[in-house]
Amino acid sequence: MTTGNANGSNNAILVISSHVVRGSVGNRAAVFALETLGHPVWAVPTVILPWHPGHGPARRIVPDAAQFDELVADLERAPWIGEIGGILTGYLGNSDQALAVARLVRTIKAGNPAVKYLCDPVIGDEKGLYVPEATAVAIRDHLMPLADMATPNRFELAWLAGADLPDNRSVMQAALHAGPATMLVTSAHPMIAGGTGNLLVNHTLALLAEHRLVSGPSNGLGDLTSALFLARMLGGSDLEQVLQRTTAAVFEIMARSAKRGADELMLEADASSLASPMAMVQMRRLVHPSKGVRA
Repeated sequence: MTTGNANGSNNAILVISSHVVRGSVGNRAAVFALETLGHPVWAVPTVILPWHPGHGPARRIVPDAAQFDELVADLERAPWIGEIGGILTGYLGNSDQALAVARLVRTIKAGNPAVKYLCDPVIGDEKGLYVPEATAVAIRDHLMPLADMATPNRFELAWLAGADLPDNRSVMQAALHAGPATMLVTSAHPMIAGGTGNLLVNHTLALLAEHRLVSGPSNGLGDLTSALFLARMLGGSDLEQVLQRTTAAVFEIMARSAKRGADELMLEADASSLASPMAMVQMRRLVHPSKGVRA
C-alpha cells in the first residue's frame, strides 16, 4: 500500500455523503469548503437528489447495495489510497452502506493509523429521526466506534445516547460515552439569550462557542461545520482556535446568506469566510464533568 502521492503528501480527504444537484448540502458543501482550504477531495455520493428534501419531495437515487460495495472495494485497492489523510462521513442512503464504509475506514487506517476519521451522524433533528432506524443503528454501531471525532447535533446525540439532554452537563456526559475521543455537539444549550452554541468536549477539556441565533438557510450547516472542523483539526490548531474559527465561519456564511434572502448557503459568494471569518463568537471554558458541578 502506498503512503502518499508522488509528492509525499497525504492531505487528501475522503468525503462520503449525499449529493444534490442544486444547493450547498452534503458533499456539495463539504467538498467546496475542503478544496477552498487546500485539500484534495475524494467524494463518494451515498444518495443523489435534485435538491434538499427540505425544499419538497423529489426523486431519490440510492446506489444499489452491491454496486456501492464494489465501488468501496475499488477504493480499498486504489494505488493512491495513501494520499488520504482524513475521512468524513455524513448522510447515508441506507444501513448497508455503513458496513461498506466501515470496511473502507478500517482499510485506510490499517495502512496509515495517523488518518483522522470524523463521523457526522446525520440521522435527525428536534423532530426526531429522518432516516430509517436501521440506518441510524448502523451508524451508531459500525461507524461511531471507528471515529476519532464526531459532530452530532444535540438531538442526534440524545438518540445515540438513549437519554434526554436537558443541559450542557448532560450533553457533555453523553458525548464522553458516545465513542469518539473528540466530540463537537452542535445546537448545544446556549448561555446567552437568543443564542445557540457548539460544544466541544474531549476527556480533559470542555469548550462552548456561542453566537446569536439567525433566521436563515439552515440546510447544510452541519455538513459545513464537519468539513471545517476536520480541516482545522488536521491543520494542527489548538482546540479553542479550531472551535472558534469553525463556528465563526459557519455563522458568518449563514448570516450573509440570510441577508441576501437566499434559500441556500452561498458558499461561492462567501469563500473568504471559510479561511478568515470575522464574525464575533463568544468562547467559554466549561467545567468538565470529571471535575464536578459548575459553580
